[in-house]
Amino acid sequence: MINSPAERRRIRVRESILEAAERVFANEGEAGLSIRRIADEIDYSPAAIYKYFESKDELVDELKEAFFGRILEGVNAVIDQKAPFGERARKCMAGYVRIALEKPHHYVIAFAGTTSPVAKTTDCEANESNRARAFGILTDMVCEGVEGHHFRPGLDTVDTAKSVWASLHGLAMMCAHFTSFPNMAMMPSKTGRDAFIEFHADNIIRGLEAEASKPAIKSGEV
Repeated sequence: MINSPAERRRIRVRESILEAAERVFANEGEAGLSIRRIADEIDYSPAAIYKYFESKDELVDELKEAFFGRILEGVNAVIDQKAPFGERARKCMAGYVRIALEKPHHYVIAFAGTTSPVAKTTDCEANESNRARAFGILTDMVCEGVEGHHFRPGLDTVDTAKSVWASLHGLAMMCAHFTSFPNMAMMPSKTGRDAFIEFHADNIIRGLEAEASKPAIKSGEV
């Protein structure tokens, strides 16, 4: 269905507001982000922005959902392929970091502390969010890895998915905050960023693989 001219204009204005919020956040951080500041950025009145977003929290939540929507699009493109599990899993993990770094300031704001009050979000709404869907895909991938004997048996699916996400998030944030990472002055590296992302994803998979399971070395043992 083709949107009406009025609806197309509404979409364009919403996008311009969100883009302005990204720019303000990039330059001034979360503390500088306000409806008035965003209005100044695009020469709108605060009242005009309130026609599209009830509050700053709602606007930030929209940015977060947009980021995880991009993650979903990228991951779904990989999981629909008929490639071997290990290849798909590595592509999904590396893809998360790469998508994050396409718009690093958007990624940072996706994990900013500003959120809508918990009381305004029902369990049903939380489960329908793009973030929940993205985490569900990661959980399903871990489940496939365990059930297909690619990963160690007995791994808790949810905790393992959280661990993987935390590791990927750590790399994404490092790259977002340190543009030269992994080749930094205090820790030089000959590995380029893309190669390091692949290396990181491979390390995560190798740490979960069934054949990688070894008895833990106790303290004092050689």
